[in-house]
Amino acid sequence: MTTHAPQTAQSVTLPASLDEAVAALAAMPAAVPVAGGTDLMASVNRGLLRPAALVGLGRMSELRGWHYQDGHALLGAGLTHARMGRPDFAALIPALAASARAAGPPQIRNAGTLGGNIATAAPTGDTLPVLAALEADLVVAGPGGARREIPVTHLLAGREMLAPAELIGFVRVPLLHAPQVFLKATGRTGPGRATTSVAVVLDPARRGVRCAVGAVAPMPLRPLEAERWIASLIDWDGARGLTQEALSAFGEYVAAACVPDPLPPADGGEAPGPSPAVAHLRRTVATLARRALGRALS
Repeated sequence: MTTHAPQTAQSVTLPASLDEAVAALAAMPAAVPVAGGTDLMASVNRGLLRPAALVGLGRMSELRGWHYQDGHALLGAGLTHARMGRPDFAALIPALAASARAAGPPQIRNAGTLGGNIATAAPTGDTLPVLAALEADLVVAGPGGARREIPVTHLLAGREMLAPAELIGFVRVPLLHAPQVFLKATGRTGPGRATTSVAVVLDPARRGVRCAVGAVAPMPLRPLEAERWIASLIDWDGARGLTQEALSAFGEYVAAACVPDPLPPADGGEAPGPSPAVAHLRRTVATLARRALGRALS
């Protein structure tokens, strides 16, 4: 914690296991869990947060790796972006590795964690559209050794929330063994926060295409109709190629679904056209969606 923080925490607990961390949070309801601290400490330093106590999650080795379970990868919430960006992880879940490599400069990737990205739920979180496209689930740990699973999108949308003393323990991701792509646009050259991002995942077993768009709304958006339409055009038993016209149409379909036209005024007048900023955002989404699907199919 930096010396110019408005107020330092009164106590710091360093549990060695997930259940110990949950017990510490149950015993100190005002405590705040911290892993990499890339978002938490920024809030502390700006005076937006003054935690009475911290529960450090950095010593829990069980959360810093992954294992396999019933055709899924069970990813520890403590996996750093730097670890997910390595080649062995990229061979497992390519789009998630690509999003982790794009998460920012090295100091952010070395500290920031998968669980923290989910818990913070910032619209620009790079891993979030990938997890939405993969239809990942969260394994949440609670007091008394309790475990429950919820879809990651339910947490991001606020449909289900973490109860007091609950922690995200693992992220359950299906292993599709199929092409997947993550692309991101930023407002400047080099690592930066996304102005928009797109994840495309192919699911040959179900003959489906999954797409999620990030940073344009409070949570990743799934253009389900566009997914179904483009999946119906793909020759899943053949080369799986599509014409440039079909790819472009998919991009426009995704952009129109995720960046809609302004609503008409309440008095029934004519709806205004999109502003230059909205039009630019729509073009960016369309371009990323077209390129991501083209790369996945190639």
